[in-house]
Amino acid sequence: MDTRPTTSAPEAALAFDTNEDDALGWRAQRTRESILEASRKLFLERGYAGTRINNITDTCGISRAGFYTYFKDKREVFNLLGQTAYDDILAVIALWDGLPMSPSREDIVGWVNAYFAFMDRHGAFIFSSAQSGPTDADVRALSKRMQLRVSFLLGMHLRSRQTEPTSAPEALGLTALAGLDRSWFLVTVQDLGVGRDDVIQAIASIIHRGVSDG
Repeated sequence: MDTRPTTSAPEAALAFDTNEDDALGWRAQRTRESILEASRKLFLERGYAGTRINNITDTCGISRAGFYTYFKDKREVFNLLGQTAYDDILAVIALWDGLPMSPSREDIVGWVNAYFAFMDRHGAFIFSSAQSGPTDADVRALSKRMQLRVSFLLGMHLRSRQTEPTSAPEALGLTALAGLDRSWFLVTVQDLGVGRDDVIQAIASIIHRGVSDG
């Protein structure tokens, strides 16, 4: 029996409130993306509280008025970065829907590559938000629910392929994600001199042993 979970669009209860305008022209889209990319980096370097609008506009080379054309404040930028990261990680987790119940090591290497590509885009925001994001209780509670949801979904995919399924899929998913995230950070951010491909191959081997038939 196929017990793989289905990964749909994020529930309304988990979604950040954003005001994205799909009708933006290409110049506006480019400016908006520049603001988001600068904010990702600055939140990691300075922390959320330590990043000012002026820091973002100076990095982008735009005026404060230019910033406020697209966002009302840095909190709205943070919310959009969080929602985009959540949407994208759900899409990466959903790739397991297309993998066989007995995936090959090469199948899993492909998935780990996709996860690392996700982290290349969102890793800076993920690590910075965990360390120094907004401190109000609502944001923290929402972030925890999102993390648990992602851990549960990945854990269910892995559990459904185990010959002796673990009793706590969220714990299985959480430990897998922790290893993936930390490995990406050490290879990409700290650059310890270990090859990225070697790390991906090693992680894939560990996951494969955990879901193989023996």
